[in-house]
Amino acid sequence: MTRFEGKAAIITGAGTGIGAATARRIAAEGGNVILTGRRLEPIGKVADSCGGIAVAGDAASAEHMESLVELARDRWGGLDVMVCNAGGFGFGTLTGISDEDWAAAVQANLNTAMVSARAAMPALRERRGSILMMASIAALAAGPEACGYVTMKHGLLGLTRSIARDYGRHGVRCNAICPGWVRTEMADAEMAELVERRGLASIEDAYSLVTRDVPLRRPATGEEVAAAVAFLCSQEAAMITGAALTVDGGAAIVDVPTLAF
Repeated sequence: MTRFEGKAAIITGAGTGIGAATARRIAAEGGNVILTGRRLEPIGKVADSCGGIAVAGDAASAEHMESLVELARDRWGGLDVMVCNAGGFGFGTLTGISDEDWAAAVQANLNTAMVSARAAMPALRERRGSILMMASIAALAAGPEACGYVTMKHGLLGLTRSIARDYGRHGVRCNAICPGWVRTEMADAEMAELVERRGLASIEDAYSLVTRDVPLRRPATGEEVAAAVAFLCSQEAAMITGAALTVDGGAAIVDVPTLAF
């Protein structure tokens, strides 16, 4: 497919996992991609693999994000897609999370998304472009000991809907994706912790445990989430805005109180 032929995209948090898969997917469909993240080495490797441009920096920095938008204008005449994928942090209960960890969660999830979307908006209005927020099924329900992360992901849905409401009249769409478990480096680290807690034999056993009540009984791949990103950011989804699409193998539809049956 060539859904992004002649189009330009910026992807934050693009060095690993879903961000890297998204950069490769959009590039494979003809798009020009700018990848950003805090560490140059991983985004550089992904950029080399897909013909993109890697620029290290903080997605919560207005100066940095505005410079990426100007780069897209200079290279390709404008910007069509802004993928706000940076995130993380915020684990612990209400009384267990420190002020520093709470602030890090706000910065990594909400500030990066707001600053990136705001910096991109003038260019997106010119080309009637699209914004994609990477939320989580933690935006729909609360997992244990993840107070900050759950709160920030819920906040991302509010940001998505607010942008969709205010800028739809200017032709700009904004949607969110809510993944469940996805096989990424970050998730592998969480599975390694679960292996230790439960005395499991392997990371594979940990993934099986956390998805045993998921209808499809497995985690997603980064490429499967990237396919959903590509759809929502393409003209095929031209009438979709303000939506939150779950990519979770059906996890969010499970009626927890009936699991005993």
